[in-house]
Amino acid sequence: MKKSNIITLVFIVFGLQFSLSQVKEGTIGSEVVNIVKPYTPTISDAFKVKETPVLQDEEKEKKEVIQYRIFSFPVASTFMPSKGKAAAVDPPKKEKLFDNYATLGFGNYGTANAELFLTKSISNSSYWGAMLRHLSSQGGIKDLVLDDKYANTSLDATYGVRERNLSWNLDLGLKNQMYNWYGLPNYSLFNDTFIQDIDSKQTYNTVALGGKLILNNGFFKEASTQFKHFSDAFGSSENRFYIKPNFEVTLKNRKINTDFVFDYVGGNFERSLAQLNSKYDYSILNIGLKPSILYQKEDLSMQIGMGVFYSNHTLVQQNENNIFIYPNIKASYKLVGDILVAYAGAEGNLQQNSYADFVEENPFVSPTLLIAPTNTKYDIYAGLKGKLANAVAFNARVSYLNQDDKALFLNNRFLVTSTNTESYAYGNSFRVVYDNVKTMRLFGELKAEFSKNISFGIDGTFSTFSTATQTQAWNLPQLKLGSSLTIDFNENWYAGAHVFYVGQRKDLISVQGDAAVFPPIFSDQTITLSGYFDINAHVGYKYNSRLSAYLKGNNLANQQYDRWANFPVQGIQVLLGVNYKFDF
Repeated sequence: MKKSNIITLVFIVFGLQFSLSQVKEGTIGSEVVNIVKPYTPTISDAFKVKETPVLQDEEKEKKEVIQYRIFSFPVASTFMPSKGKAAAVDPPKKEKLFDNYATLGFGNYGTANAELFLTKSISNSSYWGAMLRHLSSQGGIKDLVLDDKYANTSLDATYGVRERNLSWNLDLGLKNQMYNWYGLPNYSLFNDTFIQDIDSKQTYNTVALGGKLILNNGFFKEASTQFKHFSDAFGSSENRFYIKPNFEVTLKNRKINTDFVFDYVGGNFERSLAQLNSKYDYSILNIGLKPSILYQKEDLSMQIGMGVFYSNHTLVQQNENNIFIYPNIKASYKLVGDILVAYAGAEGNLQQNSYADFVEENPFVSPTLLIAPTNTKYDIYAGLKGKLANAVAFNARVSYLNQDDKALFLNNRFLVTSTNTESYAYGNSFRVVYDNVKTMRLFGELKAEFSKNISFGIDGTFSTFSTATQTQAWNLPQLKLGSSLTIDFNENWYAGAHVFYVGQRKDLISVQGDAAVFPPIFSDQTITLSGYFDINAHVGYKYNSRLSAYLKGNNLANQQYDRWANFPVQGIQVLLGVNYKFDF
């Protein structure tokens, strides 16, 4: 076909198409569309490729190693950051501490109280110290016929060395005590002429030399020792020497602790209660070994051991040898961390008794005692301790003790037929008797630190006693309560109080019959000593860091109770004093 014909044909077709489109456009009409149901679109299922493509590249593309170079150059800047400043806090003023002090006070009943404490560092590791104490009263208890004044004076000195692995000190103690057996019974036999001839004074003297050694390396840990000489104005004397070393070794992560005891006491009394010139000697040697092993795992701590003691007791040329074995078991378990801890144990011990110890507990004993050790077969106990709050701690405990030869104080009966006319032989002194005593005891205490300036404590003990030969557990109270409070009001004023109650006690005294009968007839009678309540308080003012003044009050309830049978105490006692701190 020719080229001209093809072009002509194209134009003809194009023209016909344009004409048809014009016709259709001009003939478009309206039409009604009825929808039978709404449109519901659907999505077609997608088909996943289940084959994993395989790369057929024979060579892996290697990463190109790129090396960076940093071109550092200084930039001029005028920006200067401001320095931070700490917020201003006013530090509390530190109170200057002094190493030495002196106290002097005076009160009613002719009371005088003095203390002097001195200490000085000789070098970085050595030091010395001394303490002088004096407390006396001129007496004046109402309705007494004998002198009731007393005086206690003591001097203690020490020299010690503290080094990294070694510490030791030497101690020297001197003491003089003066008391009066003023508890004279109201007998018709004791008329004014008779009483004037009674010199109720008794004095005690003590000289002690001892020391302590502590090592921080090795199996030998520490040791303490002391020699004490004790005597009185009636020719009685006593010597006591003990040494108590402690050893500790570790085997298979277990600590094995061993306590060794060598305790000797010996002395003599120039007379007995019934007659003069009846001198007798006594000596007691106790040697003991107490090994134990410590087991600790998580919240459980347990110490398991035993004690073995040998005792040699000589009294009035009679010799006795015994061997004692005691339990030594302690355990504690943290139920709730340190908030609640349960503990229990079973322990025993051979307690060394001495004339000096008895005088310390009851200064009105007669110089006619029998000295023997106390065998505590076992002390079984269990309790709970912990915290009721962050500042409140508690401890509750129940225990059962079984003791042989427990020492009990008993009033010395007046013997009309006695040849002893010393000032303690008229029913105004005490002796020591021994008995096998079983004790059930409940104990509880609560301590609170309400703040840095206020602390409070309260405790109580309830005991029941069972005796073997004596009819009563003489002079042992069933109930004892105590409470204390200390307050620092501000930097200058402070105060404190101590309140305690001691329940009823039993004693055995001689009671005179018909006063018209001569010679008088006496009989034994068990009496009940009333319980007593005592309030003690003090308040002080700090004038400056060196000087302060204080006011003390004792027995503020003004109860003239009997601490011992026929021995009433002083009423309200007030003491005013000053305290001065210094360095030299």
